[in-house]
Amino acid sequence: MKLRVGFGYDVHRLAGGEELWLGGIRIEHTKGCVAHSDGDVLIHAICDALLGAANMRDIGYHFPDTSPDFENIDSKILLSKTIEIIASKGYSVSNIDSTIALQKPRIKPYIDEMQKVLAAVMNIDTDDIAIKATTTEKLGFVGKEEGIAAYATVLIQKD
Repeated sequence: MKLRVGFGYDVHRLAGGEELWLGGIRIEHTKGCVAHSDGDVLIHAICDALLGAANMRDIGYHFPDTSPDFENIDSKILLSKTIEIIASKGYSVSNIDSTIALQKPRIKPYIDEMQKVLAAVMNIDTDDIAIKATTTEKLGFVGKEEGIAAYATVLIQKD
């Protein structure tokens, strides 16, 4: 069995009048992500980590934000396609560890649902997806509620 590790990071600006999508679910909030797609930073970080682990470039290479094909796209579709891309090299997901940096809203109540949605998209067990959340103690662009960031580390395997 061959194991590979990947790391992903994504950030988006927050603004009023936009929807907030995280982990494949919509969260009610006064601000949402400004993005070409739905702006789901968690899924984008996971996609980047998966692609990096398989040495298959990054999310922008496969799904460029200059393409009208991906405008307002549901990021769960991008994740599903990413799973197909890494599977083309014989890889599957072993586990994911992720962190969302967001001052508001608190996302703890949504984590179980995010795990269920992501597990269904990737056809893995919810126990294989860790989602953590943190604030930045009101420091930086996250703390000032100007943006949101997500980090993901993945382990993929080839049997």
